[in-house]
Amino acid sequence: MKAYVIGTCDTKARELGYVRDLIQEAGVKTVLVNVGTKGGDQVSDISAAEVASRHPDGPGAVFVDDRGAAVTEMAHALKVFLAGREDIAGVIGLGGSGGSAIIAPALQALPIGVPKVLVSTLASGDVSAYVGPSDVNMFSPVTDVSGLNRISRRVLGNAAHALAGMVSNPIPDVGNARAPIALTMFGVTTSAVQGITAELEQDFDCIVFHATGSGGQSMEQLVAQGDIVGVLDITTTEICDLLVGGVLSAGESRMDSIAATAVPYVGSCGALDMVNFWAPETIPHVFKDRLFHHHNAQVTLMRTTAEECAQIGQWIGRKLNACNGPVRFLLPLKGVSALDAKGAAFHDPDADKALFDALNATVEQTDRRKLIPVDCHINDPEFARAAVHHFREIVQSDGEVN
Repeated sequence: MKAYVIGTCDTKARELGYVRDLIQEAGVKTVLVNVGTKGGDQVSDISAAEVASRHPDGPGAVFVDDRGAAVTEMAHALKVFLAGREDIAGVIGLGGSGGSAIIAPALQALPIGVPKVLVSTLASGDVSAYVGPSDVNMFSPVTDVSGLNRISRRVLGNAAHALAGMVSNPIPDVGNARAPIALTMFGVTTSAVQGITAELEQDFDCIVFHATGSGGQSMEQLVAQGDIVGVLDITTTEICDLLVGGVLSAGESRMDSIAATAVPYVGSCGALDMVNFWAPETIPHVFKDRLFHHHNAQVTLMRTTAEECAQIGQWIGRKLNACNGPVRFLLPLKGVSALDAKGAAFHDPDADKALFDALNATVEQTDRRKLIPVDCHINDPEFARAAVHHFREIVQSDGEVN
């Protein structure tokens, strides 16, 4: 097994060689991969031409005069190239904006748990496009990745040693025989998810995801990889942000891995009463007259309207209709979050009713796909018991989780 060192050797050969040498000195074998769009070099183990040859349309699609197009297509080729390698112990990439755009998609496509480091000049800003739903570790190089100096040597050295440490010290196998299941949680649904986890953790390895956009994406990726064998999607709030325009959307593909894998699925309406924004001054002016709750100094919540709730219910209903695996979607009739309890800031029975009515009107119920009304609040113990009951029921009838 080897550490893959990736970058554009036509512009960063010295820096890549420095990182490679440090990793090798730490006792880890390396492979230096060139992804430069200008072609040849004298230092790499894998040439840019070899990487480009993995592009579905051939190297001609990569080596074009338009730099933007070349970067995009080399990224595609690298993704295919790494997916076909069987000796990857870990990967480290170095880049500016172009190199980062080439390397990041390939890192994201590797299985979660494979060590991944990206030293990028863009690491101190919004890194969501480079990390995505994966476990990419980004280092800010402080200086540009352009030459070796007293600062770059130290930062690049730290990154190299970090990867070498991850590769050389695999995580001990604890022999966990419990089947892994996923749960989604927000602060306003914590009681529900903790109650469910307490009932299931003796039999299942309960993996909780924070429903902040990237959390839902990570959960979906693990389901798609086959690493999750059951889902309790209690907190589907990311769909509000997708449809209304909040900042924590998990994208249009939310719930698609559930349909694609037919994994046993219990879902619910957790935090569908809210859309997430950052500080008040960042909220789009179009929402100026809406009902807000200041969650903390960085996060502001906006109550969804009845019309938005109907749209959200229809969207979820269509996604559920695409699921052929065992599905139970629970409707907590007395509130969908801590803020939607009687007397709380977002309590709005009419909006909740619009949500439930839309789900009932949209979901094509069958013996395997059912809506389950639960006459309580989502954070009541009764709700947690209902979720556990229906999850155990569909797991046992499905016969695949053990």
